[in-house]
Amino acid sequence: MVSMRKSPIKFSLLGNEALKKTGRALKQDEAFVETLLLFFTDVSNVIKFTGRFLKEFFLPPYEFKEVIKQCYEVGYRSISLVALTGFIMGLVLTLQSRPTLVEFGAASLLPRMVSVSIIREIGPVITALICAGKIGSGIGAELGSMKVTEQIDSMEVSGTNPFKYLVVTRTIATTLMVPFLAILSDAISLYGSYVGVNINGKVSLTLFFSQAFHSLSYSDLLPATIKTFFFGFAIGLIGCFKGYYSSNGTEGVGQAANTSVVVASLLIFFIDMIVVQITNILGFN
Repeated sequence: MVSMRKSPIKFSLLGNEALKKTGRALKQDEAFVETLLLFFTDVSNVIKFTGRFLKEFFLPPYEFKEVIKQCYEVGYRSISLVALTGFIMGLVLTLQSRPTLVEFGAASLLPRMVSVSIIREIGPVITALICAGKIGSGIGAELGSMKVTEQIDSMEVSGTNPFKYLVVTRTIATTLMVPFLAILSDAISLYGSYVGVNINGKVSLTLFFSQAFHSLSYSDLLPATIKTFFFGFAIGLIGCFKGYYSSNGTEGVGQAANTSVVVASLLIFFIDMIVVQITNILGFN
């Protein structure tokens, strides 16, 4: 009799646990669907934002003075950080690679290996990531603060086109300046590699750079330079998009700056993957 009385309780407990598990699974599915919908909504909004940029880009008036100002803010003010990063990158890459090459008796190939690695892949990608962290977050925070303080709305009321003045100019500036910063970083990285080689040996500057450029060709330089324009465009566009449509006050400004860096960094890797596949198909390898 005792066992018969306890069995309904056990079955009810099992039923409650099953219902709880089912409820948790449904909540997880709903959260996944909601996240997926938000993702596709953001993608569609970015596509619309890009289309509006391309439209405004060709329409007058043209803000040449603002473009030059933003090129100064984006390019000149980032030179020190990019140069320091490039020097350390070349130095560390050389110091880390030298022992392995010495082990196989190929230490003389170090300048060629470092030059190809930096020019083709490491230099442009690392420089773009540095710019995404510094420039992308700055643009997102600047436009986000203007949005939450209603400065953008005031520009619209006064008859100024805020999209043309704020978004187009900054995106053009990043598109033009990131390739310049990448080339500068590559050059300084090679000099850092030269310093790294001379820590454990003695190689003249002329011999080092002659060996470094001996293994390079236009098939290495051209794709690496072209993709930096796309990196710069992605950094500027995402930073402007997140800042231009930020909300929720000061908290939204921080979110705009943070998401600008994250999304721009992911886009850099995605663009780099596509460019590598295209160059492999076209035979640039």
